[in-house]
Amino acid sequence: MTASAITQEGERDRLVVKLGQIDWTFCLFITGIAAAGALVLYSIAGGSWSPWAGRHLILFGVCFALMIGLALVDLRVWFALAYPIYGIGVLLLLAVAVIGHSTLGAQRWLDIGPIRLQPSEIIKVGLVLALARFYHSLSARNARLSWWLLIPAAMIGLPAAIVAHQPDLGTAILIAATGGLIMIMAGLSLRVVGAGLLALVAIVPPMFMFVLKAYQRARLLTFLNPEADRTGSGYHIIQSKIALGSGGLLGKGFGLGTQSQLNFLPEKSTDFIFSSMAEEFGFVGCAVILALYAGVIFMALRMASIAHSHFGRLSAAGVTATFALCVMINGAMVMGLAPVVGVPMPLLSYGGTVMITMMVGFALVLSVRVHRYSEVTRGGGAIL
Repeated sequence: MTASAITQEGERDRLVVKLGQIDWTFCLFITGIAAAGALVLYSIAGGSWSPWAGRHLILFGVCFALMIGLALVDLRVWFALAYPIYGIGVLLLLAVAVIGHSTLGAQRWLDIGPIRLQPSEIIKVGLVLALARFYHSLSARNARLSWWLLIPAAMIGLPAAIVAHQPDLGTAILIAATGGLIMIMAGLSLRVVGAGLLALVAIVPPMFMFVLKAYQRARLLTFLNPEADRTGSGYHIIQSKIALGSGGLLGKGFGLGTQSQLNFLPEKSTDFIFSSMAEEFGFVGCAVILALYAGVIFMALRMASIAHSHFGRLSAAGVTATFALCVMINGAMVMGLAPVVGVPMPLLSYGGTVMITMMVGFALVLSVRVHRYSEVTRGGGAIL
């Protein structure tokens, strides 16, 4: 046998070993959520694969293959690309302000040929990677309390401020919350966390009066009393509550949801898809989906915990935090427990950039598991 043949056989064996290290139960859970999303999208389209369900399944299939491929990429590569991905994400956000596409009063998208991107989704993964790389090279003492913390604060604040200006308050809050959680997981002093929370409470009133736009203030006030404007700013949440409540224990049945089928429920394929599911499949159907979400979060955190590198632990935990925050914010929003801020339910909602970003994030989590014994050095190398 020639040396090249031996090398190729060794590479194939190594690839098989890596594929065996992938958590396929985790993959099954996210596939179950995406399949449930396609089922609901098929139903609310009147029993048609167009315009949402078919595209949703095709995109998930492509993204699933991409996720498996990226899961085999060594952590050294993720580490090396962390700052460039973050930088590209910020540049794309700035480009949105100049040449972005506006829809419903918000300038959030970039049209690149036939492709429409939402850079605020890309920055979610970029921020997690950049913060994980920064803290990987920082001592525990400096991560707890030092002037070095101004750097990650700026890394979080810059994209959050740009996204808030688009305006996309929900995503801006999500970016800031994810960054804050990574700082805490990296060892930030609880005294700093407490002081930050007090400062946040102090600046909320002036921000509400002078920073938020009129429609954003209306959303917050509507959250407190949606019945005050039933046909205006309170319409979304009222219709969502009707859909949720009318589903009962077992739901009205597949394809029989009146709120979604008769188009009373707004954004039924994206922001309020969970309400559409609740109406047709009831409490039991929603409980199953929430159990799948809980399983994904638990398994992702477990994969983060077994990584030997600080970069691996923080990056996997950061992706998990982003995913969990999306689920909690959307769930609270559709139930009237939080203002309507336009955060979709991950994997369940229809949306291209959101799906791609989330699956790339899951690829990073799986890569951390596959390469959990890799020790990424501060310079970016690895001891395998």
